[in-house]
Amino acid sequence: MAAKHNFRKLTIWREGLELVKETYSITKTFPKYETYALISQIQRSAVSVPSNIAEGTSKSTNKHFCQYLGTALGSAFEWETQLIIAYEIEYISKESFEH
Repeated sequence: MAAKHNFRKLTIWREGLELVKETYSITKTFPKYETYALISQIQRSAVSVPSNIAEGTSKSTNKHFCQYLGTALGSAFEWETQLIIAYEIEYISKESFEH
């Protein structure tokens, strides 16, 4: 059965890509000793958002698609929590955090 959705046409998927690009840009400023810790975790959770949206579009039912959207939302909450941590330990400025 063909996919019901085309992820490339979904605004939420395109916004997810922007989230990934901004995340990589922001984490470039983190201390190098965070490369395999917080940097990796933040980047992986950001990448997971549009990836799960895209994977969900390959499913044959809206129910399965919604499950993948839920996983993407969970990754977005994980990303937000990690960003709060980065802000709290002063890896990012208030301006970057609020953006």
